[in-house]
Amino acid sequence: MAKIDAFFKLMNDQGASDLHLVSGQPPVLRIRGEMERVKYKILNNDDLRKMLYEITPEDKIKVFEETGDVDFGYEIPDLARYRANFFMQKNGVGAVFRQIPSEIMTAEQLGLPPVISKLALLPRGLVLVTGPTGSGKSTTLAAIIDVANRMRKDHIITVEDPIEFVHKSQSCIVNHREVGLHTRSFSSALRGALREDPDIILVGEMRDLETISLAIEAASTGHLVFGTLHTSSAPKTVDRVIEVFPSSEQAQIRSTLSDGLRAVVAQVLFKRIDKKARCAALEILIATPAVRNLIREGKTHQIPSSIQTGKKYGMILLDDAIMDLYNKGWIAADEAYAKANDKARFRPLLKSPPADFTDA
Repeated sequence: MAKIDAFFKLMNDQGASDLHLVSGQPPVLRIRGEMERVKYKILNNDDLRKMLYEITPEDKIKVFEETGDVDFGYEIPDLARYRANFFMQKNGVGAVFRQIPSEIMTAEQLGLPPVISKLALLPRGLVLVTGPTGSGKSTTLAAIIDVANRMRKDHIITVEDPIEFVHKSQSCIVNHREVGLHTRSFSSALRGALREDPDIILVGEMRDLETISLAIEAASTGHLVFGTLHTSSAPKTVDRVIEVFPSSEQAQIRSTLSDGLRAVVAQVLFKRIDKKARCAALEILIATPAVRNLIREGKTHQIPSSIQTGKKYGMILLDDAIMDLYNKGWIAADEAYAKANDKARFRPLLKSPPADFTDA
């Protein structure tokens, strides 16, 4: 057993989502969104490097030594998988490990709205799951892919950096590809996927113009494509996809995206106050004919109005979802206020509203 595995066991016992190991500091766990120091000695750079390299593939060590950054996956059988990131910082080496549960939680277990499961059964199109880092995008996508894996008879290809949730083939055939290990880049994997008879393609991150362009193309040619972006709302997601392209191509992309887009799910994670757990607030946009028309005409600022009037399709604004969680007694007023888009709506819930400089 590697020496570092003891920290992963502690992580599991404490219900932590992340482990931070940084030279010059003691270990730190992120538990329900908050950083908590572990009672352990301050980590020495040489000792930490030795501990990290014990579990690191040789090729990844070489990349790290040359660039100062590296990502890879690590697994402890019967415990969990971990997404590892190594980086160099002022006091030496640092590392962050994100725990990826070995058991994939279903949409029902996660408390996701029924419309989320329906996205797995779409025949074609583009579905984007967005939100800040650590907001549970991968967990939501894993639950959607799990529905497809159980309910469909198709070929699913996932492209990630690194592989996170591992799906065992059930009614579907599932192939996992890791950037840097099985393929050179997201774009080259996507280009290859179009020749591999896929029905469903999951793109771990839509980082650049080429990847986004290929994902839209795949969605427009009869495939169901799932992808992630680091955007905070459905309208901003649509704008972000379009703004990646040169201005001369944006009118064409608006038309293509309006035809191919099926849904946008933007989510934020909260710490629950009624029990030791976390929950997500989801903004859900379904691409109805009215929404497609707004995208085509460049009127994305009107999308929130379409979401408000589209509740029968399962649509909901993020602030309404946050208010629902608050009214259930699941989340605190101050966190609801901090993560809401319309701060004014949530200020009356606070005992002593802060002077919010962001309103200036």
